[in-house]
Amino acid sequence: MAQHPFQDFMVRFRRGDTVFREGEKGRTMFIVQSGSIGLYQQVNGTSQHLGTLEKGDFFGEMSILEGLPRTVTARAEEDAEVIEINNAVFDKMIRGNIEIAVRMLRKLSIRLREAESRIAELQTGGARAALRPGAKGGRAPRAKAAGCSGPRLEIEDQDVAFPLTAPVVLIGRYDPVTQQRPDIDLTDFDLRRTVSRQHARVVKTTEGYAALEEAGALHGTLVNETRLTAGQGHPLQDGDRLTVGSVRLTFRS
Repeated sequence: MAQHPFQDFMVRFRRGDTVFREGEKGRTMFIVQSGSIGLYQQVNGTSQHLGTLEKGDFFGEMSILEGLPRTVTARAEEDAEVIEINNAVFDKMIRGNIEIAVRMLRKLSIRLREAESRIAELQTGGARAALRPGAKGGRAPRAKAAGCSGPRLEIEDQDVAFPLTAPVVLIGRYDPVTQQRPDIDLTDFDLRRTVSRQHARVVKTTEGYAALEEAGALHGTLVNETRLTAGQGHPLQDGDRLTVGSVRLTFRS
């Protein structure tokens, strides 16, 4: 079996071990390879659980980018393996995994929008807190496939359907790194974690509906037997099978 290209940077943690603590100085970031890592932050003297990271998720990036102290505490929620990345291998990692680079850009973009929103509120004297995109609001609505009408995506071999109620519908998994939740969250149906956080979109056009793969989706998207190219739409017809990673859905118009 081929050795992992970053085997020399692999660090193992037992359940309950602390990866780093809030306020510590650090010059490395981490990418989860197995197990799960919980993020915690002190709020009014109480440790608040912010989210759980799984394989492919990264954390601690602000320390490697700007040398800032850790803003959270990271702790293994189960036995875990993580890659610890310093400046010497950061460039190599980004080049080798485009999804990490894309998600890092999304995370920075969200932070910029939050800062702009807070500045605008201060300028207008408003006191309303800005809502981070995707941070709240719950999962996209589901319905029983047997009783659902109208355009929708049905999970194959399960009585579950996702109505297509918006002109553009994002398919993927909840991302605790960026705190974004897609319109169609396949987390519960993707036990092997083959669906990227932002994997594909279904778009309503003047001719009907089309499927597009997102940039950085690692495990591919197919309409029937046709592999999609990122950013290029493929028309959908009633009964077409849309395969997202290893999750199979059926388009119903």
